[in-house]
Amino acid sequence: MHKSQPYKGKIFLLFIIVVIFIFISFVRSPGTNWSIPKPRGAQKTCPYQVSEQTITPLINTDHFLVSAYTDQRVNGFSIRIIGIFKRDAIQTLHCVFCCEGHLSTTTPTTILPHSDHFGFPFDTTDVMCQVPSNCDATHVTLLTQPDGVKALNHSWLPIRNKNMKVENKIHFNFTVCISTLFDKYNNVLQFAQTLEIYRLLGVNRVVVYNTSSGPDLDRLLRSYNHGGFLEVVPWPIDQYLRPSSGWLFSQYGGDLHYFGQLTTLNECIYRSMDRSRYVLLNDIDEIIMPYQHNNLMSLMDMLQQQHPNAGVFLIENHVFPKKPFEQSKKSPLPTWKGVPGYNILEHIYREEPDRKSFHPYKMIVQPRFVEQTSVHDVLKMSGEKVKVPPEVCHIIHCPISTPRQCPLEQLYVDTRLWDFKDNLIPRVNEMLTRGGLLKSTGKS
Repeated sequence: MHKSQPYKGKIFLLFIIVVIFIFISFVRSPGTNWSIPKPRGAQKTCPYQVSEQTITPLINTDHFLVSAYTDQRVNGFSIRIIGIFKRDAIQTLHCVFCCEGHLSTTTPTTILPHSDHFGFPFDTTDVMCQVPSNCDATHVTLLTQPDGVKALNHSWLPIRNKNMKVENKIHFNFTVCISTLFDKYNNVLQFAQTLEIYRLLGVNRVVVYNTSSGPDLDRLLRSYNHGGFLEVVPWPIDQYLRPSSGWLFSQYGGDLHYFGQLTTLNECIYRSMDRSRYVLLNDIDEIIMPYQHNNLMSLMDMLQQQHPNAGVFLIENHVFPKKPFEQSKKSPLPTWKGVPGYNILEHIYREEPDRKSFHPYKMIVQPRFVEQTSVHDVLKMSGEKVKVPPEVCHIIHCPISTPRQCPLEQLYVDTRLWDFKDNLIPRVNEMLTRGGLLKSTGKS
């Protein structure tokens, strides 16, 4: 009995070895899905927290990030982050990328503040980053220290035009960038008329940055959203800074020029860079209007033929003040009673610009020619810049109020908008009806 104990022990040991061998072979076989569990921290892949906001505070700074785009026009860099930086607190920053699930090494940045800030403490600022080799970057964030682990706590920006670069296809001929709506903007009638005029002129897309709009305009915006013609970008700048309602810090105060207008114009150019052949930069109370052509494409075909190397076209501003309109002198117009706002078809008196003093322009640009823009001119660009003669094209500017009041005899009658009246009126009626803002045909 005692002699059999070692024999039984050897049999048991052999059995254990065979079981272990079979188990290892099974686990290592190609068809097996078993794996050794990873620590909880290792199961997480970047991006960890993707920002779904249009304004994202940058941790440990006084700065804000807006959006990120691929841009290989600046030597040595491939990603441009558009931000709003406090001018007296700019510090060294580092880029880190999410490369389809894993973190990249950090890379240095070049920070490019825009030269136009009109004295305000915060300024539109570009941050240029280089993507490391062997990184197919999908998201990016910025760090104050070159330690990638700290990126775990940061909000990541998606690189918005990544798929567009792959497609390399222009989807629109014309995009209008309008910035910004604020103070519960509720001028419904002018908004609908302006958008429908642009649609008749051949615009394919309108982008509006909305800080605050009134209840009636909100209804109209929702009705436009269904068609894809209008893109509304939330712009809650007043939740982060004290935006100014004016353009000059010494006069209006605040943290940032005109509710961040400079930032939104630049952001819209990059948002449209790979999607639109031309971008129009103007306010909601302005219409860039051709006077010798029936649409914008015919205008631009002529201008590009005359100036094949031009990427920026400056359009002169002409103010159409609100003056008493006499129906008896002209054909009757609809009044759209009960609809908030005012009727731009009644703005038929035009001021001649005072060209001896500063006279503003707005722009039609080819976005791939533009690196940075201000309101009335570009700051950095390639190619040529052209001032378009006002008899060819100028802005119909219908503001709520004007600083000077010219006598009627010094004004010129300009009924260019009426050339579109027959098509415009039913379109406006349709959109107001869709928004529940018009109960009848809209005629007086």
